[in-house]
Amino acid sequence: MNEISILIVEDEPIVAEDIAGALRRNDYIVSAIVYNREDALAELKNNLPDAAILDINLNGKMEGIEIAEIIACNYHIPFLFLTSYSDKKTLANAKVTEPAGYIVKPFTEAGLYSSIEIALHNFAQKSKHNFPELKLSTINKFLPSPVSEREFQLLQLIYNGCTNKQIAAELFISINTVKKHINNLYLKLDATSHSSAIARIRQLILQ
Repeated sequence: MNEISILIVEDEPIVAEDIAGALRRNDYIVSAIVYNREDALAELKNNLPDAAILDINLNGKMEGIEIAEIIACNYHIPFLFLTSYSDKKTLANAKVTEPAGYIVKPFTEAGLYSSIEIALHNFAQKSKHNFPELKLSTINKFLPSPVSEREFQLLQLIYNGCTNKQIAAELFISINTVKKHINNLYLKLDATSHSSAIARIRQLILQ
């Protein structure tokens, strides 16, 4: 699996399936659908996604805010709120967690897609400013199997928050070719997803 994976935290099964269907139709992977705080935290710990979509109100409680705070403190991934609540108090509580996006139900597929694309891009751009410039020589200095020039091009695009489809369009290559290169990158970086590859890159450039 080498496409961007997204965790859905939503306590209404029908709504959760609607979100999942919209994501899959737009070439995202749904890492899991969970309905409560405990299962969400277990997924984050054991199967870290590249991003998360959080319902604020879970089972009558503001558990989505709590999950967001934990993500912000412990996991370096973007998260978006998808909620029926847009009152001032809820917005104020949500803003403190610095979400990458805030979508009010009922959502449209186009709105969901554009919000995720912008969120991934902005999160990547904001995050990379906290790290040194990405250089092929620096990365290869610490890898037993060096990254090629072509693979480095893909790595830069992954680092910038691009999806496989965007990478293919940018480099004028097929999705299958992108997946082949990314699989090779994952092996060289000992990574299993976009987020773990980015984490590994940051670890290398800070050595």
